[in-house]
Amino acid sequence: MKKLSKKILLLAVVFLFALSFSVGVFAQEIKIGVIGPMKFVQGQGHWNGAVLAAEEINAKGGILVGSQKMKIKLVKADSNEFLNVTDATNAMERLLTSDKVDFIVGGFRTEAVLAMQDIAMEKKKIFIGCGAAHPELCQRVAKDYNTYKYFFRGTPFNSTYLVKTAFIHLGTVAAVLKQTLNIPKIKVAVVAEKALWADPMIPAAEGAIPKMGMEVAGVWRPSSVATDVAAELSAIQRSGAHIIFTVFSASVGIPFARQAGELKIPAMMLGINVEAQKDGFMRATQGKGNYVMSSNTYCREVESNENTKAFLTAYVRRFGETPTYTADTYSAIVYTLAPTITQAGTLDADRIVSVLEERVYKSASGTVKYMKDDQGRHLHDLTWGPGYLTGIATQWQNGRLVGVWPNNWKATPDSPPVTYYGIVPIKIPPWMIEKYKK
Repeated sequence: MKKLSKKILLLAVVFLFALSFSVGVFAQEIKIGVIGPMKFVQGQGHWNGAVLAAEEINAKGGILVGSQKMKIKLVKADSNEFLNVTDATNAMERLLTSDKVDFIVGGFRTEAVLAMQDIAMEKKKIFIGCGAAHPELCQRVAKDYNTYKYFFRGTPFNSTYLVKTAFIHLGTVAAVLKQTLNIPKIKVAVVAEKALWADPMIPAAEGAIPKMGMEVAGVWRPSSVATDVAAELSAIQRSGAHIIFTVFSASVGIPFARQAGELKIPAMMLGINVEAQKDGFMRATQGKGNYVMSSNTYCREVESNENTKAFLTAYVRRFGETPTYTADTYSAIVYTLAPTITQAGTLDADRIVSVLEERVYKSASGTVKYMKDDQGRHLHDLTWGPGYLTGIATQWQNGRLVGVWPNNWKATPDSPPVTYYGIVPIKIPPWMIEKYKK
């Protein structure tokens, strides 16, 4: 009986040793789930940015956690969120229950990210959003901190600031048109895709444009995946709009720009057009994308800070194209997660949250500082403005994407002017000059 007891004890010790050894081995890596619409440019950006980040960090031995370095293992999840929110929630569930990731980066459409956010929060996993712009994602943090504190916005700054920045671009272009073409009253057509994130931009535009001394020529809401927008463009042309203010995150940005170029509508196109941020935009529009402007994050020749050039150079070398803003999964891993994990000395989510929400740090596109609401509650949202994150405006000129804003921009009359390295003047389409030049 004693021999049997000794054997059982020995087996138990061996089992426990093997278990502890296996845990030690598996704990040598940090699993990061990368979730997004992988069949679309937005999801490709998510994945590429994360791949570049993991390659750079792993080449240096990994992330320092306490006294050991742990390498990153990426897990790709196709959310298919443009077409089906249920697919997105299922993909998030798989990341957390089957793949057992430690962190999540990505997400794009607000409708899907809100649902994915709930799943990640239930599992108490840090989720850095890299695409969805709706303020509610971070307002949830303030309203129910204990539940939603694991969510941080990584990119872009929220839609309130996106539209504020786009209005600054609108005012900049209006000033150029008035000065160059002597148009006394600028008329603006507002065109926003049918999507939740774009909804608050419509009343914002309708309220702001008249206050800026311009007139709203009309509002149009095409499908986010429309392939023919000739009817909308014909109506816009009849409205006499001088500026077309776009709010596009999905594929509609391509046919809209192509057909507008074919019709040579005498108007400047600006606002948000995610497809116009991509190197393949001119090819996708069959060469008709010249003069299209968009709010943007990256342009090969523009440097927002000292980290921008190194990121752009490495990304272009690795993938052969300029990153869209969803590729800021790179910054989410390199500048957000990795240093915070090292500073916290652990993978414990609560300790990482308490460190991260107090950090102020530079990413590849600016300086990150997390906001609080007017009651002093954490939002985990991004601070916008000079010295922090402003984004840029880009324009297609002669088949090339160039940066055109900020160019001597002053946030207030007393502020110092801001110009990022590589910015060039805005160009007006020649057919617009021909129509309005007197």
